Amino acid sequence: MDLIDKRILRIVQRDARQSIGQIATQVGLSQTPCWKRLQRLDASGVIKRRIALLDPVKLGLGLTVLVSIEVGDHAGKALARFAAEVAAMDEVMEFYRVAGDIDYFLRVVVPDAAAFDAFYMRLIETMPLKKVTSRFALENIKSETAFPID
Repeated sequence: MDLIDKRILRIVQRDARQSIGQIATQVGLSQTPCWKRLQRLDASGVIKRRIALLDPVKLGLGLTVLVSIEVGDHAGKALARFAAEVAAMDEVMEFYRVAGDIDYFLRVVVPDAAAFDAFYMRLIETMPLKKVTSRFALENIKSETAFPID
């Protein structure tokens, strides 16, 4: 990946709606070479997908909850089943297996506390959990999707 590829990536991760012509102009290429580079970045998996970012509040999803989970059973099959079930829950926006004093960390987005309670009840039915801690976000100070590309 060269400097032009990195410039293209900086542009498309901030606004993927731009046309090939607009991107090409910004990186100093004609349209065809720019398009070929984008195709290569797509095919290689550097660009995973192109999406629209929506405003959760305007969609009625005003509550973000950060959930940490400690599981009791660390058996491989039980963890794999747990991960698959939780990953399939629409409310779960991010799901990490982590090192340290907890096993998993979730970012959950729901309309309100009642919806979170319903989610929580489904979550604790997936398998016996040692500890679940929920933290309700009061303010989103920064939420970024663009990676720093040197």
